[in-house]
Amino acid sequence: MLQLIGREKELFVEDITTNREDLSSIVSASSFLVIGGAGSIGQAVTKEIFKRNPKKLHVVDISENNMVELVRDIRSSFGYIDGDFQTFALDIGSVEYDAFIEADGRYDYVLNLSALKHVRSEKDPYTLMRMIDVNVLNTDKTIKQAISKGTKKYFCVSTDKAANPVNMMGASKRIMEMFLMRRSKDMKISTARFANVAFSDGSLLHGFNQRIHKKQPIVAPKDIKRYFVTPRESGELCLMSCIYGDNMDVFFPKLSENLHLITFADIAVKYLKELGYEPYLCETEEEARELAGTLPNEGKWPCLFTPSDTTGEKDFEEFYTKEEVLDMERFLNLGIIKNEFYSNNEKLEYFEKSINSLKLKKAWKKEDIVSLFFEMIPDFGHKETGKYLDSKM
Repeated sequence: MLQLIGREKELFVEDITTNREDLSSIVSASSFLVIGGAGSIGQAVTKEIFKRNPKKLHVVDISENNMVELVRDIRSSFGYIDGDFQTFALDIGSVEYDAFIEADGRYDYVLNLSALKHVRSEKDPYTLMRMIDVNVLNTDKTIKQAISKGTKKYFCVSTDKAANPVNMMGASKRIMEMFLMRRSKDMKISTARFANVAFSDGSLLHGFNQRIHKKQPIVAPKDIKRYFVTPRESGELCLMSCIYGDNMDVFFPKLSENLHLITFADIAVKYLKELGYEPYLCETEEEARELAGTLPNEGKWPCLFTPSDTTGEKDFEEFYTKEEVLDMERFLNLGIIKNEFYSNNEKLEYFEKSINSLKLKKAWKKEDIVSLFFEMIPDFGHKETGKYLDSKM
């Protein structure tokens, strides 16, 4: 996997090794709740905690099937621990989850990995509203619950797309960071911004696997560059931020743009060659679909690499803005954004009231939400092209 994403070594080996004994000591003496623990990042984080023998590890996720696979994977890889390990197929926005927290809810660390992460989710007003629920409002709710239960630390995953956001997903995470800041007055909170997780569920790279399995063309943008981390690296980054982050620290991987930015098309070519196929460049979707039935038998695979013209795509990724203060010395391969406390309660309350008002009407347009996001983030770089990923192969 490392070669496919343009690297020869794992990112955080030195930092994990340096802190190995301390990490194990802290985790083995602590209790954890992992929210959204059956997603790609959530599973990686859960494994990093589990293998260090925690006193209690509870995992919550809405996906029952992914939760089953997580347990099978953990049992097959690590076996068992002395501590209390349980999984719960719950929606964190539900009354059942509230009852679950009320019944116990006592954890040293709460890690929230739940998110709507796709740029394509901003195409319609209804999915967009759910993105706000998951990425912003449910996060604020679970923080308040953690505060009421005396939790020591709350970690929440953000995204590189929150730095100078151009899409609604990145902007929702930026607004989430504002809500985190408000609650950091009452509890220690840290977060992490990081790149695409290579071959995570639903990602374009994961889609490459699906296309090969189903004997379908490989399609990718040729002008979009991204940073990538492996699933294991995503888990290590989150755990390091959770355990070692000071209040309102944002951890991110130190990556060199020259060495680690890579286009999806370049990865597709490397991926196919690793499987023994020569990429065959097609001009249209129709040509690619037609050739998918015959070319693989000749050791070739139909590919369609096109310029990106869909709403919300950013040409490159960045982890921080020029206004943010950085600590690049504490860790070898982890950078930290250092935030001072600032909260505009009136602005956050206005956001909540506006969203609740739209929900009560049970009728809203995408433009209503986009307008509200611009009010929250005046320099929001969103541009509507009228084209979305669902209209492409």
